Amino acid sequence: MGKKLNADQLKTYLQQYPQQIDTFYCVMGDELLLRQEVIDSLRQHYRQLGFSERINLVIDANGPWHHIKENLYSTSLFAEQKILEITLPNGKTGRLGGPALIQLTELVNSQQLSDITIILNIPKLDKKTQQTEWFKAIQNSAIFIEVPNISLGQLPQWIRQRLALQQQTIDAESLTFLVEKVEGNLFAAHQEILKLGLMLEPGHIDLHTLQQSIKDVARFDVFQLTDAILSGDTKRSSRILQSLQDEGEALPLVLAMITREIRSLYTLAIHKKNGDNLSDAMRKLGIFSSRQTLFNQALQRLNLPKLMGLIQHASDIDRLFKGYPVEVD
Repeated sequence: MGKKLNADQLKTYLQQYPQQIDTFYCVMGDELLLRQEVIDSLRQHYRQLGFSERINLVIDANGPWHHIKENLYSTSLFAEQKILEITLPNGKTGRLGGPALIQLTELVNSQQLSDITIILNIPKLDKKTQQTEWFKAIQNSAIFIEVPNISLGQLPQWIRQRLALQQQTIDAESLTFLVEKVEGNLFAAHQEILKLGLMLEPGHIDLHTLQQSIKDVARFDVFQLTDAILSGDTKRSSRILQSLQDEGEALPLVLAMITREIRSLYTLAIHKKNGDNLSDAMRKLGIFSSRQTLFNQALQRLNLPKLMGLIQHASDIDRLFKGYPVEVD
């Protein structure tokens, strides 16, 4: 039967049972760095137990799915025990993938597989995919490790903890500076932390030293921009917009995303004026519950006339993009 663990619980589990051999693991999450760290810990554990051969299959919706079964039963001249890693880069299985994964779980449950450990490596799947038969079969068969996302609010504490492992500390001002430089790019944050460990002795890191060693490696997307705009954070919005422009993001696409949010706000403002239930209105507009607070904050700052002006302003910018003149009052 399956077992669900987080990354810390897995670490404790492997430490408590150093000789433990399990046939099937599934590691799921959108943070590639953290997912890779979990898989690295599994590799290390099984290498210590004599699993010296590693086979890595990267499979998309088009396959080749038959390679899974071939590698389950293939023999090696060099190793008796092996690790089979199966990576689904986008989590899509296509027509043949689901049945192939169900067959894999059946083989695991029947205990027909020996001298092999399987690690399924997948991104965070949407709710619809998590209701599929193949995913439920994996949950019931594998040791399931879901790797969480590191939000902007969690990033400072995550950085502190990583620095503490290097016996380094950081003050609030320096931490804020570091977070701004690596936000949205956890791999870069990890690399900068490791670099600080190599360059500096254990102890306190001051702002001057940090500024000398750090690079601006923050990466943003349009969704982070719209969230910053909705929250009313002008400084952050300007920084993200400048970053998107520097990275060559198509500004008409950025405008289209912002305009969509303005139009949603306008519709909600009408519902608010009419005394309608805003939560129901947001659901009909396809606004996820995790973002509804942002829209409520924006509605407190922006009334209908202001939103009408923003829609007109966005329309004027769109005309300029297309080379049409704009009338100025």
